[in-house]
Amino acid sequence: MELEKIEAIIEAVLFTMGEAVDVEKIAVAIGHDKETTRKIVRQMMDRYNCRAGGMEIIELENSFQLATRREFYEALIKVAKQPKKHVLTDVQLEVLSIIAYKQPITRQEVEKIRGVNSDHALNRLIEYGLVAEAGRLDAPGKPILFGTTEEFLRNFGVRSTEELPSIQPDLVEEMKSEVEEEIQLKLTL
Repeated sequence: MELEKIEAIIEAVLFTMGEAVDVEKIAVAIGHDKETTRKIVRQMMDRYNCRAGGMEIIELENSFQLATRREFYEALIKVAKQPKKHVLTDVQLEVLSIIAYKQPITRQEVEKIRGVNSDHALNRLIEYGLVAEAGRLDAPGKPILFGTTEEFLRNFGVRSTEELPSIQPDLVEEMKSEVEEEIQLKLTL
């Protein structure tokens, strides 16, 4: 099959699905292996990025999605019903950060790190589609393991969690000392 037709099939699949499509499924659609498929789609991504169109192809872990460019969002909401924007609280951001860096993680582990109940924040993150069940821990009670979703990747503009900024060890030590000072201050009051 000629490259132009293969790319047309990929474009049709991505457009029609309207959400991220696993590279394996795209490979089946065009009759190629995953690596060849990934190369073809990335070449298409480069061409989409070089032109001034309103669409782009984004990569999310092992999948690709045809999406509207962010700079056209304002024009889009003038025509479509404005989607509800979720504003994350500091608590929700804290819980989301813990999950993003420690996933898969149980609710109890999140609460142990935070030192307080995190049910409400975690439930909101699930409702917003940023966090989802990632399995069950092989332990008594089989607690749910949580991880981030493709929606998380889209919202934070990263292709995978490996692209998240690394935590600098000196900042961790600084935060630990600040927490210890705060604890000592509360104990002396």
